[in-house]
Amino acid sequence: MRRFVRNFLRSDTGSVAPTVGLSLFALIAAGGIAFDYARLASMDTELQNAADQAALAAASQLDGNAGACARAAAAAKDLLANQTLFANETGSSRAITVADEATCDATGNIQFYQSYDRINDTFGAASTSDADAHVVLVRVDPRQSFYALTPIVGAFSSPNIAGEAVAELGSAICKVPPVMMCNPAEPESNTDINYDFNAVEGQGLRLVIGDPDAPGNFGFLRTDAAGAQQVAKEVGYDNPPAGCMATNGVSTEPGNMISVRAALNTRFDISENGSTTCPAGGVCSSSRNSRKDLVKTDADGCTLGNNGWREGPMPYRPTDPVNPLPSGGGSDPTSMGFPRDMCHAVSLTGSCSGGIIGNGKWDIDAFFRVNYNMVQSEWMTNVTDENGNQLAPTVADIPNVSRYDVYQWELRNTATTIDTPRTVTGTSPALKSYSSPVCRGSITPGPTVPDRRRISVAVVNCNAQNLNGAETNVQVRKWVDVFLVEPAIARGNGPSQRSTNGDIYVEVIGVTASGGSANNAVTRRDVPYLIR
Repeated sequence: MRRFVRNFLRSDTGSVAPTVGLSLFALIAAGGIAFDYARLASMDTELQNAADQAALAAASQLDGNAGACARAAAAAKDLLANQTLFANETGSSRAITVADEATCDATGNIQFYQSYDRINDTFGAASTSDADAHVVLVRVDPRQSFYALTPIVGAFSSPNIAGEAVAELGSAICKVPPVMMCNPAEPESNTDINYDFNAVEGQGLRLVIGDPDAPGNFGFLRTDAAGAQQVAKEVGYDNPPAGCMATNGVSTEPGNMISVRAALNTRFDISENGSTTCPAGGVCSSSRNSRKDLVKTDADGCTLGNNGWREGPMPYRPTDPVNPLPSGGGSDPTSMGFPRDMCHAVSLTGSCSGGIIGNGKWDIDAFFRVNYNMVQSEWMTNVTDENGNQLAPTVADIPNVSRYDVYQWELRNTATTIDTPRTVTGTSPALKSYSSPVCRGSITPGPTVPDRRRISVAVVNCNAQNLNGAETNVQVRKWVDVFLVEPAIARGNGPSQRSTNGDIYVEVIGVTASGGSANNAVTRRDVPYLIR
């Protein structure tokens, strides 16, 4: 017994137990901190992911049109679907939220800016309107993580944690020539780069090829390389070599670009310089419907001039900018393409607003009399849209029928509208007006094929940006789809001159839409992306 007591008192086999007991509290605290830190990190990740999603949703609405900021705020707030799954919360809601904010400014949890400097990681000026809201910052409402085990060491919750992200809308314009026009509506003294241009469907525009320095001037943009030859490829080729380009921050390509119009005119079945009109390395097709105000004989070539395409013996020469040509009386031209707005057609400068912006009123009755021998009541009955409905059910609807509407009707009915040439009476050898191409191969528009007489043009406020020569990072107000009304050639001379070879007459179709259309293929792609 004494030996047992002595051995027990001398034994050291349980000496570690006090150490374990003393360190147990620290071990449990360390494990709790690790567990709760993992929960905290998970919540931070969820909040940041939510901010990213909200910013991308908001940026997708920044198209520069009315209500863009309000739509962006609604997208960030209402389209966000996310939950915090790893953090304890007070209350029953687990959804991540974004505070209401629909004003185009740089305040609140949803802020709008005009630009962002990625190099210096700084914002540009705060937005003041829907038009100049290009960048959005979204900050989700802050949250706390309520700890499960960390309270052992006296910590019960984390500080407020929030997530924020910055995004903008990146766009590309594809399968279109790199062309621009100075905003026709921009005042000479304008300083607002976001001065709007109201693109009215059916409205005619007279654009002048020249350096981009005045309202209405028609210029070109730089893509992969500089020079007139490169621009001619981009303008003339069926598949422009540059493919796509950004819809904003473009570069201008100034200089004497009159020569480029020859490549543009290939869309009208004109080979102005013979085989060299289309630059080597690509194909410059005509539109399937190349209707124009020019004629030639079967034996003539495809250049411009007396042995090629030229105006008929009695061209379209209205003298009244308001009233159409009277039926009968011999005032109709011997041949007629799609005419320009009447206020543009009466003289070289015309009587339209500033000589640039027309009113959309064109001589549609004369067009059908000359080309189809139809009086008003007949064409109103026979001309239909893609659904078979009359384009003009009543006389009051006639002003709403655009040249592009009639052009499309002709494309849908080629056998009876454009495939048979029309002979000009009283000419020997016989002059003919052709709508189906006879000089160049044609291309028919479709889901993946752009229409050769429909192009997208960048509208730029040239005065506000003081454009002069080659400029980079030029801000585009909007992109507009237009219909090429007629070839760019000189018509008449002296007092009777109606156009120069630097005049391009177009008709507004509308603002270039994301995704394009069946007749314009895919022309614009809008993709929101995160900046940070």
